[in-house]
Amino acid sequence: MTATVTVPLHAVAHGRAGDKGNRSNISVVAYVAEAFPHLQEQITEAKVLDLFRHKGATAVTRYDLPNLQALNFVIEDALEGGVNSTLSLDLHGKTLSFLLLGELEVTMPRSCIPDDSPYL
Repeated sequence: MTATVTVPLHAVAHGRAGDKGNRSNISVVAYVAEAFPHLQEQITEAKVLDLFRHKGATAVTRYDLPNLQALNFVIEDALEGGVNSTLSLDLHGKTLSFLLLGELEVTMPRSCIPDDSPYL
């Protein structure tokens, strides 16, 4: 049996975020290709929606990009009306990937965590 460890998502992946209107787009990209199937299994649309519900999110669609070892999440109504309507300091939602990477935890085989990680 392979030893596993539970870590914040940022320990095994990085993210990118964008926006269009009141829609946020967040990509999660595995550092190690072997981590991708574990991310697919554990990072669901429901978990992401639950994480962003406090911002008014109403729906999440996940797109799997296996050739890039990435997941792309489109989050509806997450930007408090969009750039022209929100009172948020982050008008474009560029930092929302940090919310996802820092708040979600995943359980991974130790082999999926980069060698220089402080989580080993």
